[in-house]
Amino acid sequence: MKVAFVASEAIPYKKTGGLADVVGTLPVHLNKLGIKTSLFLPRYKGIKGSFVQDVQIEMKEKYIVKVYAEGDVYFIDYPEFFKRDGLYGTEKGDYPDNCERFTLFCKAVTQLIKRDGYDIVHCHDWQTGLIPLYMKLKNMDTKRVFTIHNLGYQGRFPSSKFPILGLPKEYFNPEAIEFYGDINFLKAGILYSNIVTTVSGNYAKEIQTPELGFGLDGVLRKRSNNLIGIINGIDYNLWNPKTDDLIYHKYNDFNGKQKNKACLTEECNIDGRRPLIGMVSRIADQKGFDIIIKAFDDIIDMGFSFILLGFGDEHYHNKLKTFESIYPNKMSINIKFDNKLAHRIYAGSDFFLMPSQYEPCGLGQLISLKYGTVPIVRKTGGLADTITDFDPDTLSGNGFVFKQHSSTDLLKALSKSYEIYCNEDAFKILSEKCMDCNFSWEESAKKYKQLYESL
Repeated sequence: MKVAFVASEAIPYKKTGGLADVVGTLPVHLNKLGIKTSLFLPRYKGIKGSFVQDVQIEMKEKYIVKVYAEGDVYFIDYPEFFKRDGLYGTEKGDYPDNCERFTLFCKAVTQLIKRDGYDIVHCHDWQTGLIPLYMKLKNMDTKRVFTIHNLGYQGRFPSSKFPILGLPKEYFNPEAIEFYGDINFLKAGILYSNIVTTVSGNYAKEIQTPELGFGLDGVLRKRSNNLIGIINGIDYNLWNPKTDDLIYHKYNDFNGKQKNKACLTEECNIDGRRPLIGMVSRIADQKGFDIIIKAFDDIIDMGFSFILLGFGDEHYHNKLKTFESIYPNKMSINIKFDNKLAHRIYAGSDFFLMPSQYEPCGLGQLISLKYGTVPIVRKTGGLADTITDFDPDTLSGNGFVFKQHSSTDLLKALSKSYEIYCNEDAFKILSEKCMDCNFSWEESAKKYKQLYESL
């Protein structure tokens, strides 16, 4: 079986979020199960590869696109569109020509797929959403799978750009890709694929509701018989405290973890006697920073220290830095990307906080489990599927969960976690219990293999 993966980012080439981890890792594990995979990506700035061929693309005008390859990874090269510092935009916002950029990408990939004869094409997120529709119009037999990683990002563009897509006029209507007067790339992927997947079972249910459907809940309910959730995995070759060269001390138990906490708190000038909450996150409303900001004074008063690594909305950056200046030795705010520090926060923190408004799957809580860093999460999406409340009497559960998206509920969960932290025996049991959880890609890959074979 030959499967073509198509996405806008993948490790180790380019990454802005969890999509890159999934697309870069899942094919590796599918190959081990006997499925031959190829991967198609834009050729962003800094990506090399060997030249393969030219492809002619027609939009409003003709474009000559070059194709490069590195093994079974193919890169669509058009420097005017892809040789930029950012993948999708700058700090000021999205690139104004994203519609043109990813229409060109979708058209080029569709041509290559038709030429090379794949059994299945597996497209990821809005940047690839036109491919299933282009394949339908070309009457291609290849089966189409489309994965929604985050429904909040849809590839929505003004109707004036519809001619760029090269589609028959009848496709600009509410039963097709029109969406409240605009074009919607994600909607195209949902409508014209054989199967739609998303990244957790709970999220598959949530996106069919008005609250978390982002206007597409009706479309998704119509496709509910062909909509399934498969939880993402993590790559334990990259994320494993027993083998991690980026942390201070490799470990496989609670005592070894404490050595990492001591080093992290010393390096970041944090009081190591207090329980340490860590976050590695995009800084945005979706990730719960609205309720964190409201709760910060109480979090510190409760007895916690706090360390954050991330980048995102500028208005939060300034607020976070202000809190850091108010609470020296209790807060470390790091507004940047730093892979080594990320690993060290996972290894050295006592708790890992994810108070998300919504979270399709979440990788942070899965990584934190492996490092024995106890997750504190809001009950939503993949967080609800993977984290259950710890009960000190029965020793069941692997973290702390709160339901309402509010500072009040967050503080209640933190109070409970602080109480367990103060019971050293119970906290050690919980931390080591987290280390034993298994969310490897092997299990997720088996489910995708079963899905492919069912088509």
